[in-house]
Amino acid sequence: MFTDSLEYLDNIRLNFNEGSLLLLNLTLAFVMFGVALELKTERFKRVITKPKSAIIGVLAQFFLLPLLTLGLVLIINPSPSIALGMILVSACPGGNISNFMTATAKGNTELSVSLTAVADFSALIMTPLNFAFWGSIYATFYSKGSGLLIPIEIDPFEMFKTMIVLLGIPLTFGMLFSYKFPKITAKIVKPIKIASIVIFASYVIGALALNWVNFIKYVHFIFFIVLIHNALALTTGFSIAKLFKLDQNNIRTITIETGIQNSGLALVLIFNPKLFNGLGGMAFIAALWGIWHIISGLGIAAFWSRKPLKESK
Repeated sequence: MFTDSLEYLDNIRLNFNEGSLLLLNLTLAFVMFGVALELKTERFKRVITKPKSAIIGVLAQFFLLPLLTLGLVLIINPSPSIALGMILVSACPGGNISNFMTATAKGNTELSVSLTAVADFSALIMTPLNFAFWGSIYATFYSKGSGLLIPIEIDPFEMFKTMIVLLGIPLTFGMLFSYKFPKITAKIVKPIKIASIVIFASYVIGALALNWVNFIKYVHFIFFIVLIHNALALTTGFSIAKLFKLDQNNIRTITIETGIQNSGLALVLIFNPKLFNGLGGMAFIAALWGIWHIISGLGIAAFWSRKPLKESK
């Protein structure tokens, strides 16, 4: 019954029209514009001059997490749309609320913002590349069994074009706006950050409401998959930072950056009619990730906020 229920999700197309997709695109663009207001070119220079922690963070997020996600997919063997949803989420950059969580956790906020900057711009190339690469490996394993239930061959160029519109343009415009109008930026950056979180959360809640029957019917089948996947992401960041003996505040930062993924970007890609056209299992995974990683991230941040940092040797 469990397997049959997950496979049923492969054939669900959620209640989502062109107007809803346009609103989601605009919402994410607004969120990324708000993120870009705090990105300064100086942060990229600091990454170049002191690259160790940033390199480890990017390694955890764009290489180790997709690799380990593929391993998890092959172990638990979910239905194809669930597996692709997991791979796509792991290929996305960090979520925009990771900076707030890092500050709460007494992590290195400077490193967090720098990783956000590098990850968001790297995602223009790395997200389509990662999904195409790891998705094709999964397709090879899966096709050895029965025939594919859904199309896994996704046009990386189409995804790249979508990434340019969703990330490249708002990030570039936001940084230019901040550079040209620093006084206005200082006044609006906090309200825009709060508004973007509220707007996006409201959008996710509204989308869930439109698909509430299916969500309630199947959420318990995928909840533990999302929980395990998110725990894997957090553990990956923590382990590699610990392995390279980074300072404790940097360990906290990389843990959170790796465990908080931009599931909103994943949802936009999933609902793109030229890519996945609202494929049920993928959408459920990304939506539940968007809820759960906030809970887990805030929980870890609250725990670490009560733990004093040890002096680095």
